[in-house]
Amino acid sequence: MKPKKAMIAMSGGVDSSVAAYLTQKADFLCVGATAQMCDKAILADRFSNANIQDAQAVAQRLGMDFHVFDATEPFKKEVVEDFISCYEQGGTPNPCVKCNRHIKFSYLLSKALELGCDYIVTGHYAQIKRDESTGRYVLYKAVDEAKDQSYFLACLNQHQLSHTLFPLGAYTKAQIREIAEAQGFLTAKKKDSQDICFIPDGDYMAFIRRYMGKSYPAGDFLDLQGNVVGKHTGALGYTLGQRKGLALAMGTPVYVCGKDMDRNTVTVGPEEALFTDTLIATDWNWLPFPALTEPIRVTAKARSRHIPQPATVYPESDGNARVVFDTPQRAVTPGQTVVLYQGDMVVGGGTIVNAY
Repeated sequence: MKPKKAMIAMSGGVDSSVAAYLTQKADFLCVGATAQMCDKAILADRFSNANIQDAQAVAQRLGMDFHVFDATEPFKKEVVEDFISCYEQGGTPNPCVKCNRHIKFSYLLSKALELGCDYIVTGHYAQIKRDESTGRYVLYKAVDEAKDQSYFLACLNQHQLSHTLFPLGAYTKAQIREIAEAQGFLTAKKKDSQDICFIPDGDYMAFIRRYMGKSYPAGDFLDLQGNVVGKHTGALGYTLGQRKGLALAMGTPVYVCGKDMDRNTVTVGPEEALFTDTLIATDWNWLPFPALTEPIRVTAKARSRHIPQPATVYPESDGNARVVFDTPQRAVTPGQTVVLYQGDMVVGGGTIVNAY
């Protein structure tokens, strides 16, 4: 019987290194690959030559062929420019979700299929299971909930999930590092990346100015009644719920409660003004079923570090869905991804467009 073939997406880190080892150990014919995603003339490239060399070294140690694919153009269009557009429209985007959807599991998956591979394999902490009663592929949380990345993968469709393997989903991070050390991988003690890969210093405002080649004008801070209470340095640079860096002396702490990009104003108010119990989201991807046809109970995660909260999701006539939390939640932000769960199973994910 012909062995299954898999392409391992390798970033030069410990997780993808061990994903390659585990896949090979499971009797797959494996090839390694790295996507060069950043144009060095414009972006700070996390996927540097050193990281590519580390990935190649692990692939070589495992006796695997290794490919480097130039994904700079799709990455710019689908991730970087979408990121900037969302900020310019007043939202706060999640570029890692977009990268998974359009680059790792679209562009790279297409390259894997071109190479005759049956699967793409990554070092994400999540699990994929096939529901035998429906034939659908469903995403589940990883065993190591502290490292679980299902939130960032809720956008993956049935085609993508059917050609994807997550071998780390059944392991803890500590176990993965132990395996890497036992195999003598030079990536065994490498630190995890915590930043947006194309903005490693975290100064997204400076990055957007540099990338777009323009500045963003100062404007008015307003209170909840619409009174001018100060000057901001550009509405683009403020995030819902932000307190630090406002430089406003108003007697009591105030937080960013809203932005009007057309008027270039930022509204501030007390923390209680940040709480909402309802959000509307669009661009939904449903996993256990093809579409939401009736209200269901879920736990909802409105940003990556949000603890999932009890809620009910309702279908809307325009294809959007409305999530109503049992209790009001702080700083639910347009542009972010909301992910719904039932236990460890991912029900679906969409992009927040409004909260009230």
